[in-house]
Amino acid sequence: MTGVGVAGQRNHGAYAADVAFIPLSDPDITSAELSAVEALLCSPRVSNGPITDVFEKAFAAYLDRKYAVAVPSGTIGLLLALKALGVGPEQEVIASPYSFRETVHAISLVGARAVFADVDYWSGALAPAKIEERVTANTRAIIGGNPNGHPAPWSELRAIAQHHQLPLLEDSTEAIGSRYKGELVGRFGDIAVFDFAQPLALTCGEGGMVVTDDIDLAVGLRRHRAHRLDERSSVVISSAAPHQAGMSDLTAALGLAQLRRLEEILERRRLAEQLYNAHMQSFEGIKPPYVAPDATVVNWFLYLVHLGTRFTRSSRDAIVDDLRIEQVEAAAYCHPLHLQRHYFDLGYRHGDFLVTEKIADRALALPFHTHLTSDHIEFIVETVKDASINIGAGAAIY
Repeated sequence: MTGVGVAGQRNHGAYAADVAFIPLSDPDITSAELSAVEALLCSPRVSNGPITDVFEKAFAAYLDRKYAVAVPSGTIGLLLALKALGVGPEQEVIASPYSFRETVHAISLVGARAVFADVDYWSGALAPAKIEERVTANTRAIIGGNPNGHPAPWSELRAIAQHHQLPLLEDSTEAIGSRYKGELVGRFGDIAVFDFAQPLALTCGEGGMVVTDDIDLAVGLRRHRAHRLDERSSVVISSAAPHQAGMSDLTAALGLAQLRRLEEILERRRLAEQLYNAHMQSFEGIKPPYVAPDATVVNWFLYLVHLGTRFTRSSRDAIVDDLRIEQVEAAAYCHPLHLQRHYFDLGYRHGDFLVTEKIADRALALPFHTHLTSDHIEFIVETVKDASINIGAGAAIY
């Protein structure tokens, strides 16, 4: 049985003849989610009803945080968080340029300037020492992320934030269920933001959640999000112009059903991870996902491998193309934010953040979801191996 790619015919075993398109992500939707949505559609309220409140309370309880505010996306969640903190024009927010989900754009949307700091080579998270170099009198907040689900060094980030008396925001849009020193991500920032778009483990199409333990921040988040019907005559509350950025009950119903199944979904994704790890063991020249000692549990956003140092960005892209020919969807994990046009116009240039550029050029995201079988994963890994041989790259990893 053969699969045909840029190298001609290849034998990948019995599975290859039957291979259909293997997507990068595929939501784990069961009858529980279908029933929840059907019940909501049969009700008299699909928005501005009680289900969103239920979802918020359940999510706050899951993280053991006091308040949760549902929003349309992680980007909007971070936007509202910055507004609740009073961040605005002429101010600076330190963030990472290494991100797949561009929540960082929220900094510009509030009129502030994104000040990037380089990342740790191994985890891809903000490097604490690099943050210290970027703090100025105009700095108003630090945003730390958990890239691809790997927890950032939160103890060190918290120490820096406290030393400079700055709020610490946690971008957990890619990391639900991961743990740092035994604690769930989402518990380390003064405010933490989650996203529920595909390909996240908990997905409800689009949507997000912002959590905090500070009642003043929670009130600010809600006032900037939207006014409830019973608040529209309030002189105090209506003094703020909201973004009409609420979540519909239809989205919340799906999210609530997913939250109730979250541990089951994460366990099934971990099985896919174990299969990948087993097949990657004999793959010289490819570095599987790194896990830091303090990362107690890592629930990956995507299965991200790092190509060896003899690979280039163009050779990584060639592997993506070869996978596409073989009906496997893959992608570059990140196009560094500082090299995108918006930030280029702010003065950032190639070479500003060498670690970010180095790892971004060789990071390859492979399909990762609960519907992958052992045959799927074996086929994906064998195709990557063949593609890496085609481009003639050596085996050096680091």
